[in-house]
Amino acid sequence: MPMILVLIVGILFSLLTIINYITTTEITPALERSEILSALSSVLIILIYLLSKGVSSKKEERSDLSSNEGFYLKETINSANKFELAWGSQMILTATAASTVLVYWDGETILRRGLITQDKFEPKEVCLRAKSKGSLISLVNTKFYPGKTEFDPIVKDLPAVIIVPLLDNGYLVVGGWSARCFTKSDEKWITGWSDRLTKCLIDNKIK
Repeated sequence: MPMILVLIVGILFSLLTIINYITTTEITPALERSEILSALSSVLIILIYLLSKGVSSKKEERSDLSSNEGFYLKETINSANKFELAWGSQMILTATAASTVLVYWDGETILRRGLITQDKFEPKEVCLRAKSKGSLISLVNTKFYPGKTEFDPIVKDLPAVIIVPLLDNGYLVVGGWSARCFTKSDEKWITGWSDRLTKCLIDNKIK
């Protein structure tokens, strides 16, 4: 139901409650209790509308990122790794708030998908910190983050970035469409695929 209908229903209930109370000839304790419950229900419905409107207004708008959609996959890697990279990157782009996916392995970029550029990506401070921690780093809003230019070669001015180290061999970098767009569920999905991808790349070698 559209939220404006919720507001209309709440106001209508309030008006009916008032009209019913005014037109009643005999006021009984049971009637008073029912009127109080009706009034509280009306207020609750209107409050739900106001709260939902407030949450909606705080949602970050999707950024207008200046890159074209594309798909780059290193040609010389074997079929098993190609399948895993193609499948996993597509799932991330469709199941999460990702706008771009990059996989960096053994000193080179082996996959770009979603919004992409031709610029060469080099891991720097943020990626190295993720490797040192051995865990995911999420930049929920890069607007005021001084190290955000590290990811400009992927897509310029990405509003949110997730970096997952692939052991000591590389990185999975996922950029979002807007600030604070990634949920905890997104992070779990991305981390889960990074573990699977790392095993696949190691087991099947890269070439």
